[in-house]
Amino acid sequence: MDGHDSEDTKQSTADMTVFVQNLLQQMQSRFQTMSDSIITKIDEMGSRINELEQSINDLKSEMGVEGSPSPMTPSKSSADEVKKDEGSALK
Repeated sequence: MDGHDSEDTKQSTADMTVFVQNLLQQMQSRFQTMSDSIITKIDEMGSRINELEQSINDLKSEMGVEGSPSPMTPSKSSADEVKKDEGSALK
């Protein structure tokens, strides 16, 4: 009887190994699908951002404000004024 139990244990272990391998393959496949989907969406978002930037630049050129600084970056003169104010406050 001990030999029969040993065979059942080996079969059970083999079945569990196959089950775990299949489960891991399914998980890997799902993660790969999700990863591909995320990358595709990031690429689409990048394209849309580029289109938006181009539209903004087109609008700026139509309005004739091509040379004005971006609102995101302070102009050099205002940055210099802040430095002067900080310097005088430290003295």
